[in-house]
Amino acid sequence: MPIEKFITLISTCVPLPIENVDTDQIVPARFLKATTREGFGENLFRDWRFDNAGRPKEDFVLNNQRYGGQVLLAGKNFGSGSSREHAAWAIKDYGFRVVVSSFFADIFRNNALNNGLLTVQVSEDFLAKLFEMTEDDPSRKVKVDLEKQEISVLPDGPGEEFEINAYKKKCLLNGYDDIDYLLSMRDRIKEWENINDMSPVQTGAGN
Repeated sequence: MPIEKFITLISTCVPLPIENVDTDQIVPARFLKATTREGFGENLFRDWRFDNAGRPKEDFVLNNQRYGGQVLLAGKNFGSGSSREHAAWAIKDYGFRVVVSSFFADIFRNNALNNGLLTVQVSEDFLAKLFEMTEDDPSRKVKVDLEKQEISVLPDGPGEEFEINAYKKKCLLNGYDDIDYLLSMRDRIKEWENINDMSPVQTGAGN
């Protein structure tokens, strides 16, 4: 699955104000048989979305028609537990492009960024405001600007800057995975190789 370029996103939000959500809750282990990234979205939060008979649980937010959008608002310490990359696959495959939380588990955050899913870490106070504003008015939108590293509530609500690894930022802005990034550097790599090929051979001290 190619990485989609991410520059700015304007979207409504889906609030999931639950702390310590682990990767097994994001996508249960029994659904990890596939090796490709497609199809995991249908089992995102499977045990929270459906009962044992496969019927949607009306009280879970993804089954609530009031909420929708490409931004998932998550509680503190999101993505803890195992290192399964499938958790990021499931969130992305469901249709989310951004997850906002006040803290992410490191492995999940890296897996998400590697798969084109932007993780935006904000302060607890700002996250609380996002939850409150979204629950009061599900039609309120946020703007996520990766170039400026800012998230703000539209049209004139609060905003906050966020941090992101410079390399991962460049990859997302350009739609690169790690191999694409290396290919984008091939001219510079060839230039470096040519410079070294033309360097004088060192035959020893004093020569």
